[in-house]
Amino acid sequence: MPAIASHNSIMAVKLENAGEVARSNGGSTPQKRRLRSDAAAVENMSPISTPMKLKSPRRCANSSPNSGANGIEMEINEKLMSARKSPVKKKLCDSFKSKPNWNPQDVEQMSAVREALHVSTAPSTIVCREDEQKKVLEFCKKNLEEEKAGSLYVCGCPGTGKSLSMEKVQHYLVDWAKEAGLQQPEVFSINCTSLTNTSEIFSKILLKLQPRKKLNGSTSPLQYLQNLYSQKLHSSVMKMMLIIADELDYLITRDRAVLHDLFMLTTFPFSRFILIGIANAIDLADRFLPRLQSMNCKPLVVTFRAYSKDQIIRILQERLMELPYIVFQPQALELCARKVAAASGDMRKALSVCRSAIEILEAEMRESVSKMNSASAEQGLFDQQAASAFEFFNSQANNFFLLLVRVDHMAVALSNTFKSPVVDTIKSLPQHQQILLCSAVKFFRGGKKDMTVGELNKSYMNICKTSVIPPVGTLEFFSMCRVLHDQGILKVGQSRDDKLKRVTLKADESDVTFALQGVRFFRNCLQ
Repeated sequence: MPAIASHNSIMAVKLENAGEVARSNGGSTPQKRRLRSDAAAVENMSPISTPMKLKSPRRCANSSPNSGANGIEMEINEKLMSARKSPVKKKLCDSFKSKPNWNPQDVEQMSAVREALHVSTAPSTIVCREDEQKKVLEFCKKNLEEEKAGSLYVCGCPGTGKSLSMEKVQHYLVDWAKEAGLQQPEVFSINCTSLTNTSEIFSKILLKLQPRKKLNGSTSPLQYLQNLYSQKLHSSVMKMMLIIADELDYLITRDRAVLHDLFMLTTFPFSRFILIGIANAIDLADRFLPRLQSMNCKPLVVTFRAYSKDQIIRILQERLMELPYIVFQPQALELCARKVAAASGDMRKALSVCRSAIEILEAEMRESVSKMNSASAEQGLFDQQAASAFEFFNSQANNFFLLLVRVDHMAVALSNTFKSPVVDTIKSLPQHQQILLCSAVKFFRGGKKDMTVGELNKSYMNICKTSVIPPVGTLEFFSMCRVLHDQGILKVGQSRDDKLKRVTLKADESDVTFALQGVRFFRNCLQ
């Protein structure tokens, strides 16, 4: 430190002497280069007047700081500048700078981080789903004000915030009704996978509506509800009811009677409940409930799209903002968001990857301490083990980035999450078999669970035609389907006619997307 200080003082003296020489010789020696600020200062000091430069009307308007046009233009410029910069990255970097580093060896801190990144931990605010929540809330408000029944269908890929958003909408609606002076609705939320049989949902609704009601053996709960909502006398004294049925596709039976009867309850003349169904199938209403449209019962559809990279970063940021310390490098979070968005857009997958990366950092630090202690023991320094460990952690604490989850940790976590024998198998397939898989993935994204070999062949031919790739023949296509069936990627059913055999995708869609996303052609096909 003394050497650095003396060096700095010598440089300061040299710069000061150079400035004095320049000032003393300023009139005799011309300067070849002059800064703009210096030139402006010389012009202001010069007694010789210079001709005034004309200003454009825009610059004249901007010259007045109190003018209205100036304020508007400054505001627009600020918005444009903020739009050019990524608000997600800027906010993430700002929080990264303002918080102290964390200690992965602290049990309380580690527990708090894991809890913040756990799927079961509901965030205080749900971001990136404001538009969808507003649409559902406005629908419920309108029906509640008019005391009118209605049905709404929420669909989207897994891990896109459907169930969590509906929980928030439920609370918003109850609070709004209380503030508006309206009668608060009765709220009934149910996960259809918890039912022992599909028709039990009507018993649950009746139990919530009239807890003490006991039915005769000849009357079913569905029949009682239908009679109840057909009579004005009984229904007028009941409160409005909000029913949120999650995992609605579990109610799909062979004749689809339960699902049909559930939605039809909202069409009775004196019905008093609003039905919100949640499922992963995007076109459930169009495929399984064609009769609803003819009876004016087609529900309003609200689709939750897969999360983008910026949305995943923002959601992770909101969860980590509650912690008083920094856990991840911004680059590590960006890598996680980019890979998960490209594969599936599933937020639950992103949270799982982040927790895995934390565990990798924790294991790395334990291994470092173990190696250091074993080295000390081999040298016979048993009395210095505790001191060595303390010095190690002090040196780690002084280095900010060694305590953070870095890009290399996140890369290992992503590899462990998405790496599977299926991914390796898909990567090693011939090109036309990979195109066949892309065709199947695109077809099943519509919510269908199976298709015929003939339909799959048609989808495959369309991709080849669009990409100007010569397709294989029909017999070779059937052979490719059998090969993929033998490898466990597709499941091909039995039929006398090869074109009528039913095909289902046994591999996970995210595995197929992750395996093929490195090739631009397949990445464009799967978008």
